[in-house]
Amino acid sequence: MTGTCFLPITQSLNHSMATFKRTASAVWRGSGAEGSGSLTGPSGVLNDTPYSAKLRFQNEDGKAGTNPEELIAAAHAGCYIMALSFRLSGAGFPPSELRCSATIDMEKGDAGWGFAKITLHLEASVPGLTADQFMEHANAAKAGCPVSKALAAVPIELEAKLL
Repeated sequence: MTGTCFLPITQSLNHSMATFKRTASAVWRGSGAEGSGSLTGPSGVLNDTPYSAKLRFQNEDGKAGTNPEELIAAAHAGCYIMALSFRLSGAGFPPSELRCSATIDMEKGDAGWGFAKITLHLEASVPGLTADQFMEHANAAKAGCPVSKALAAVPIELEAKLL
């Protein structure tokens, strides 16, 4: 599966739509440094979920609250392994399990904070697949994942392990 993954996904799910939209909203109150906000999405996973500069920049382990980078990392990991699963299944190798985490390295430059790189950490259990086939599919899914495409301005690395 190369290019956009909308057509193969809609075909395998028997949907007739070729496009869709996803939304989320944010509310911010107060100054950048002292203010805070909330995030909401229609699924209910984000339901007035709090975030703030303090939670974002002064909370090293990230456990006190969410932040935009955590949400982007989760979206990237989830989109990537879904794209990989469709790709592997389409090639006749349905995975037993795929596990992925995404790490966003941030750096502060003259223009402010930015993404230095994103690393996808993949562990996969795929019966009947050789290591070379695995890496071919893993790299193609990384290139074809819609979130990877949206983040194309950032270097994206893949650390993949076939179990």
